[in-house]
Order: sequence, then structure tokens, then C-alpha cells
Amino acid sequence: MNRSAILKNYRFLFIMLLAMVGGCVFGWLAPGLAPFIKPFGTVFINMMFCIVVPLVFASISSSVANMQNRRRAGRIMGTTVATFVITGLIAAVIMFVLMKLIPPVAVPWEEIPAKEIGDYASMSQMIVNFFTAEDFVGLLSRKAMLPLIIFSLLFGLAVNLNGGSETPVAKFLSDLSGVMLKFVKLVTYYAPVAFFAIFANLVADYGAQITADYGRALLVYYPLCFVYLITAFPFFAWFGGGRHGIRTMFRHIAKPAVVSLGTCSSVATIPTNLEEAEATGISKDVAEMVVPLGATMHMDGSCFSCVLKIAFVLGVFGQPLTWNMLAPVILVAVLSSVGMSGVPGGGYIGEYIICSIFFPTQMELAFPILVAIGNLVDPPATMINAAGDYVVSYIVSRFVDGKDWLERHLAKK
Repeated sequence: MNRSAILKNYRFLFIMLLAMVGGCVFGWLAPGLAPFIKPFGTVFINMMFCIVVPLVFASISSSVANMQNRRRAGRIMGTTVATFVITGLIAAVIMFVLMKLIPPVAVPWEEIPAKEIGDYASMSQMIVNFFTAEDFVGLLSRKAMLPLIIFSLLFGLAVNLNGGSETPVAKFLSDLSGVMLKFVKLVTYYAPVAFFAIFANLVADYGAQITADYGRALLVYYPLCFVYLITAFPFFAWFGGGRHGIRTMFRHIAKPAVVSLGTCSSVATIPTNLEEAEATGISKDVAEMVVPLGATMHMDGSCFSCVLKIAFVLGVFGQPLTWNMLAPVILVAVLSSVGMSGVPGGGYIGEYIICSIFFPTQMELAFPILVAIGNLVDPPATMINAAGDYVVSYIVSRFVDGKDWLERHLAKK
């Protein structure tokens, strides 16, 4: 790749970063004016969410409908889910050890504000919502991403069984997927304005609250996410892509990381991840299955935050985090972050699971603390979650397309 091509690829990224920094400065110097520009950021996020539902449906159903080898599709799915669970376990163990070394709360709190928890779906209803929506209209919402993914998989399979890639429906789905990606490019031109507004409001809303124990927790969490990005991600890229994996990964991961930081949404980062996966040489069927699934199931950053929340509230109540708690803490982190992250009807499901298991008699006190931590660590957690979806596609490609898939792609250039 020549210098002009590199400058062209990173010019827009630099503009977005500059807009983020400018927004932070604006929010710090003029917090009272930040609410007036907030709509400019909300417009972008809402537009991305409007795009995501048809994009996920088109990309997944098109991939399954046009697949030539059903065994390959099953292999992609199985490898993807297994990788999500393993990386989630690794993240949870890392944070547990770190919380033992650096407890987030040194002195128990004397006064804790209580907050009403609110209504939640029953466990049986959550299981139902995990797989289905009440009707077709219910699928047309980002709040039903897992049911939408399952519907898209089954719809694509039905098209494949009905004739596959030669049918008009399969061709329509493939064309629709391409149209939605072009749509994303059009909306992305507005991103710098939106990022300025989004970060101005983040600084205006949370800047004064990041103090004392919350600040201590953030000083542990934020650096950990950065270290994880520059250590674990390169290892995953090397394992999945071979000797060219690390260099290629760092060349393409910046844009998904920045978009996820700006939107605080793995779902909103799906289009960018698909675009970078295609540029990397990852097979279309691999990318279009791994990335949408990852947006709701691959949550390494959320595993980090789940363990942090448990350790934080234990410290608030003056209870130690012991090694005997290792297994249940990790299990809850993986369940709430990997398995239940996209369940509709659950409302703060991760925090509720933590409260019900570890703090059942102190739920009204623990819940608002957990929610506050979740809001404060959301940007870096989302970055690890969303950017990690792109990296996981390397590992899946290794098991589906062979160890030298990346080398073969680079040789074609």
C-alpha cells in the first residue's frame, strides 16, 4: 500500500479523532452549552440503529442463503460461539486476578444512596425473548437483536433449501446487503459532527462525578482495556492470521475502535466491522456471521466490567473478594456478558443477575452502584467488545479457511 493510499485511509479517522478531542474540550469548558448540541449526536446514533436492523438481516440471511456448503456454515457458527466463550473466560479471569491485587474500594462506604430497581421480565420470559419476539414487528428493533439473528439464520436456511443462490430471493438479499453498506458510507460523512456532540455531552455529564472510589475503579479499568487491546488482540490476530496477522490487524482495527468509542454500541459498529473485515480478506460468509453474532454475544469488555462491579460492591459493603468466589464470579460474568447481553425484556440484565446472586438482601443498595459503574466504563468496554468482533474473525477464518488464509489474500494484491 503506497503512502497516498495510507493517508486516504486514515484521513477520515484523524478527522473523527479531532472531533472527539474537540468535543471533550468543549464539554469541559462549557458544560452548560453541551445539552444544546446533544441532538446532533443523537441523530447519528439513531440513524445507525435504523440501518443496523436491515443490515443484520440482509447480511446474515444472504450469507446463509448463498452458501454452497452447509457443513461450512455450521463450522463457522460452532467455531464462532466457542471462541466467544473462551475469550470471555480469559477476560474474566484476568480481571478477577487484578481485583485481588488492586481492590477498587479500600474503605467501605458509610452512606449509600438507594434506588428503586423497577420491573424485570421473569427468567422464563427472558429465555423466550432470547430466541423469539412476540411477532414479526417485534423483530424490527435493535432491542431484539438475538431473535433477529436467529430469524435471519432460519430465513437464509429456508432460502438455501428452496434453491439457494440461484433464486430471486437470494439475489435480492445479496443486493440488499450491498445497498445497506453503501447507505452506511453516506451516513458516515456526518460522523465528525456527531462525535463532537457526543463527547461534549459525555464530559459535561460525567466529568465531575469521576472521583474517589469511582475514579480508582476507572484508573484500573481503562488502562486494562488498553493493555488488553495491545496484547491479547495481537495474540488472537497472530493465532488466527499467522505471521502477517498482527500487522494487518493494527492496520484495520483503529476505525472500529473509534466508532465503538463514539457510539458506545457494538451494534452500531457492525457496518464498520464488516467493511474492515472485507478489506482484510476475511471470507464474506465468515464476516457476515461472526460480526453480527459478536455484537450481541462477544463481550470481553463486559466480562471485565462485570467482575469489576462485583468487586466494587463487595468493597462498598466491606466484604472481601476471596479465591473461593472465583468460579461463581467468572460464571456470572460469562453468563451475563456473553450469553445474556442481547436479551430483550431484561433491562440492566447484567446488574440484576449480579444483585440476585451476590447481593440478594442488599439489592436496592447495590443496584444503583452497579448501574453507575456500568455507565462510566461503557466506552472502553464497548471498544473491546466491538473491535474484538473483528479480531475474532481471524480465529474463525483459521479454522474455516485454513492457517494461510491471510497469506493467500495478501499474495493476490
